[in-house]
Amino acid sequence: MTSPVRIPFPVVDEVSRHCLQEEEPETVHIEVHLPGHLDPTRLRKAFTEALLRHPRILMREAPGPWYRRRYEWELTADPDVEVVSFPPSGRDALRDARTRALAQAPPLSASPPIRLEVVESVLFLTINHTALDGPACLRVLATAAELYGGRDNSPAASPARPSDAPGGPQDLPASWSRPARVAPGTPEPSPGNGLLVTELPLPHRPKGSPYTVNDQLMVATALTIAHWNREHGVRPRPLRITMPVDDRPRDTTMPIGNGTRLVEVPFAPQELVPSDMPGLLRRTANRTRALKSLPRPQLGHGASLLTAPWAPVTVRAALTRGLRRAAAPWTSTTLLSNIGRVPYPLDFGEEAGRAHAVWFSAPARMPRGLTVTTASTAGRLHLALRWSRTLLGHGDGAHLRDLFEHYLHTTEVS
Repeated sequence: MTSPVRIPFPVVDEVSRHCLQEEEPETVHIEVHLPGHLDPTRLRKAFTEALLRHPRILMREAPGPWYRRRYEWELTADPDVEVVSFPPSGRDALRDARTRALAQAPPLSASPPIRLEVVESVLFLTINHTALDGPACLRVLATAAELYGGRDNSPAASPARPSDAPGGPQDLPASWSRPARVAPGTPEPSPGNGLLVTELPLPHRPKGSPYTVNDQLMVATALTIAHWNREHGVRPRPLRITMPVDDRPRDTTMPIGNGTRLVEVPFAPQELVPSDMPGLLRRTANRTRALKSLPRPQLGHGASLLTAPWAPVTVRAALTRGLRRAAAPWTSTTLLSNIGRVPYPLDFGEEAGRAHAVWFSAPARMPRGLTVTTASTAGRLHLALRWSRTLLGHGDGAHLRDLFEHYLHTTEVS
C-alpha cells in the first residue's frame, strides 16, 4: 500500500497552526445566495467531483510526535467526511448557519478542512483558514457550479487598473510608531466573533480616475475607524490597514491553499480629512500601487525565520505565541480584504440560477478585533463586518456599518 504524500506546512499555515485558539476559531466564511434551489444528490456529486479536480484541497494534518520539526499536510485520494449537508430550514436557519461558520472550524484532522451547508437557496462554505483561503475555495465552488449546472463558469478578465499617477513609495508615511487600535465599544459576555452583512451600491468612480474602487474602500475604512475612535475619546494616532494581495491566476490552474500576501497601508491622522477627498484618494492609490509592486514574502521576512525547523514544533509554537503577544501593540489597526468583482458567474444552471449576492468574512481575533471584507456581485457591493466579541457588540457593528456607508459615499467625488 502506497503511503500518502506529505507536504510540509507553508509559512502561513504553520504560523496560523501555532496560534490557534478555541475561543476564536480561524475560519473564513463564504455565503452565496442563489435565486433557486439545489438538488442534494446532484450537488453532493458535483462538489465531490470538484474536490477531485483540485486535489490539493484534499488534505489533513498528518499525525506526529511532539518533537517533530515540521507540521505536515497529508494528501488523500478521497474526502474523509461528507462535506455537503442540508440543515433544516426555518426562521433562524440563516442566522444559525452564520453562527456555525464563525464558531465551528472544520477540523484539520479530516480531509478536506472545509464544509458546505445549504440552507434553502444559500450556500455556506466554512473554511479552516490554517489550511486554505477564500479565493482558493471560491475557485473550487466555481468548478462545482459548472459540474452541477453544465454552464461555463470560467473567470472573467480582471479589470484594468487605472494608469499610473505620479507618486509612489515616497508618499508612504512613516510606519515605525504604534498604530491606532479600534476603540472598545460594548463587548459581549460570550467569546468568539460577531458578524454583520449588508448590501450597498457600488461607489461611483469617474471614468479615467487614477484610483480604483479598492482605493475608495480603503479610504472609507480608514475614515470610519478614525471617526469611531474620535467618538470614543481616543487620541488620534496613525492607522495601518492590512490588505491581502492575491497574484494567483483564477482559472483551473489556480494554486489551492493560503496564497495571499499581506501588505500594510499607512495613514497619518492629519490626512484623514473628508474635505481633501481627491488628494486622499490619489495618495491612497499611489500607496496601494507601490505596495502591491514590492516583492515581499506572504507574512514578511521574520515569519520565515520563525518557521525554520531549528527546534521541535512545540518549542517554536510557544515562541511564536509569545512574540505575537509582544508584537500586539504594533499589529495593524484592522484588515480590509476586498475580493473585488467575484470573477466567476457561480451559475448553477436553470433551476438554481446564478449567484446574486456573495459575502466573505475573515477572522477577527484580537489585537485587531475587526475585519472588513468586501466583494461585488451583480453590480452591488457586499460588505461583511466581523469583530471580536471581547471588543465590540452587535450594536457597535451596526454603527460601524452606518459610518462605512456614509464615508464610502463621500469618496464619490467628481
